[in-house]
Amino acid sequence: MPTNRYFDNYSAANEQALLDDLMVEVIQVHGIDAWYIPRQINNQDELFGEDAISSYETPYLLEVYIKSVDGFTGDGNLLSKFGLEIRDTVTFTVARRVWEEEVGQLQDQSRPNEGDLVFFPLNKKIFQIKYVDHEAVGSFYQLGERYSYDLRCELFEYSNEVFNTGITDIDEIQTKWSTNLLDYALLTEDSYALQTENGDYIMLETYDEDTTQPLANNDEVDAEEDDILDFSEWNPLSDEGFGA
Repeated sequence: MPTNRYFDNYSAANEQALLDDLMVEVIQVHGIDAWYIPRQINNQDELFGEDAISSYETPYLLEVYIKSVDGFTGDGNLLSKFGLEIRDTVTFTVARRVWEEEVGQLQDQSRPNEGDLVFFPLNKKIFQIKYVDHEAVGSFYQLGERYSYDLRCELFEYSNEVFNTGITDIDEIQTKWSTNLLDYALLTEDSYALQTENGDYIMLETYDEDTTQPLANNDEVDAEEDDILDFSEWNPLSDEGFGA
């Protein structure tokens, strides 16, 4: 038996527009302003499907609702063999109409993409979108439409991406953590890095190898090694032989 023809639950444009307006209003009332930064692909590796030199240059102010109301989820702080890892995750809800008007039309982008970033102003951390849920519970085709995206994000792990957003709290991540020598090289007016006769880059005074190359502090490693291991008396490789 067909549904009641006097009730239109899936194609009533007026009801859909009303629910869409309510979704936008709820996020504006209970949400927070965050910066949405699309990922710019510069040189994609077609074999591995990745871009080692991605850049983030155009931020968009966007109201989002923090769906993870009980705090950050995920594994939290984890001590692994590589050191302390912070694996915080968070879910943001954004109205589809707002995202299309504020970001999609300007970026010629059909939806939020995995790999884009969201700057969370409360703790000044950047989260990377890992999955975009376009059929989230709470917006599953009410009245025949979808009204929001759920952005499931993880704390962003910097790996020499280029930041040029004009926002200090975001761009300083590259300044603080970049290990790319070209970020500290002296440039010409045409943005070419100056080199010596031996092919070495001429570095700025702000370049500090111990800071920008944390794995290159060999002197400190050797000094700490002497406090842990001492082969001065029982070194089988010495000229005096073992047990001398």
